Amino acid sequence: MSSEKNSPPWAAPERAHALEHALSLPGSKSLTNRELVLSAIASGPSLLRRPLHSRDTELMVKALEALGASITSVAGDGEFGPDYQITPFIAGSEVRATIDCGLAGTVMRFVPPLSLIRHGTIAFDGDSAARRRPMATTLDALSQLGVEVDVDVGKTLPFSLQGSGVAPGGDITIDASASSQFISGLLLVAALLPQGLTIRHSGKSLPSLPHIEMTMETLRQRGVAVSSPGVGVWRVEPGHIGPRDVIIEPDLSNAAPFLAAPLITGGQVSITGWPNSTTQVGARVPELLETFGAKVRIKGDTVTIDGGVGWRNGGQIPGVDLDLGEAGELAPTFIALAALSLEPSRFRGIGHLRGHETDRLQALVANINALGGDATETADGVAITPRALDGGLWHAYEDHRMATSGALLGLGVRGIMVDDIACTAKTLPEFESLWSDLVESATP
Repeated sequence: MSSEKNSPPWAAPERAHALEHALSLPGSKSLTNRELVLSAIASGPSLLRRPLHSRDTELMVKALEALGASITSVAGDGEFGPDYQITPFIAGSEVRATIDCGLAGTVMRFVPPLSLIRHGTIAFDGDSAARRRPMATTLDALSQLGVEVDVDVGKTLPFSLQGSGVAPGGDITIDASASSQFISGLLLVAALLPQGLTIRHSGKSLPSLPHIEMTMETLRQRGVAVSSPGVGVWRVEPGHIGPRDVIIEPDLSNAAPFLAAPLITGGQVSITGWPNSTTQVGARVPELLETFGAKVRIKGDTVTIDGGVGWRNGGQIPGVDLDLGEAGELAPTFIALAALSLEPSRFRGIGHLRGHETDRLQALVANINALGGDATETADGVAITPRALDGGLWHAYEDHRMATSGALLGLGVRGIMVDDIACTAKTLPEFESLWSDLVESATP
């Protein structure tokens, strides 16, 4: 389910009238891929209900199947695809496999640590853009724990790992400043190491801490003893990883462009199925939209964003000063929204976005400026000075969040063309149809 790079640019549709629209979203990519990994190494079969079906999750399924797990699609009650029945592989067993990571950070950071509990060679590669994403921290950690690593000097994809059975575990120190996924990938497998694992972070900062909390909670739900005894320290005790029958929450980060839409068009957008309690960083979307002037209403499992009259109809979007260090994946939506603001805006704490699917800071600045805007990179983020925008080509750079940000701006700026809208299949294959439903929904 890769993007159709040779397809013509997609004309981002405008919306001239206020919205009154409700929708539901498929499952969380972050939760689906964590639960897939844990199910593949659990002590018994698991059932994942309402999982996400996207390029990233399909790559994870294929990777775990290559390592010996059995993953079967079974009928479920979700509207976005079947459930997954997973039978785990046996720790310590022989393996020889080749893994395609695509452009999925969760595959390239969560699957290599499984070499700690296998005997044999596992080779990894991915899309050309994936070869630019940092991997040194994972490879250094595995080397510390006894895995033989064969990689070029740059310590990026491609590489191969030689495991010798079940590594003992112990105590390691790593610098995970580039991504919290380095920590999460090691935590997921750590309970199966005879000594468990203590991880110490040596860097000055650590982005996206909520994603580590998500990993820890998924482990606890399977009976694993995991803790953070100090700042930048995590400990997993040895033991079993229990099987689980789990319903995957909808992806709240994918909700961001939909909930931001009424600030441009006016009116309201509601998303159903919103969890009362969650570890997803996307849960912050409503409160962050309030800083842009939105009104938020939560009733039961439905969250509603009211954009008032909307930017298109003379409403004003205020400037913001936001530290998104723990919510960097939401930054592209909010930076695009700020390009329409009345006052200057600044986004801080997101320097790590330079190492995502693309250099998101550089990509956002280039795209906004190409439309006539005034955006500049800072050491740890982006600054925006208000200027009128014109239509033009919006480059997705193979990055789903870049593509959806272009779609969002297209609601109010005529003539925006997204060069690769199909790359949204990475985490939300239904994006085009859901966005079309939103744009074409009846005017109240």
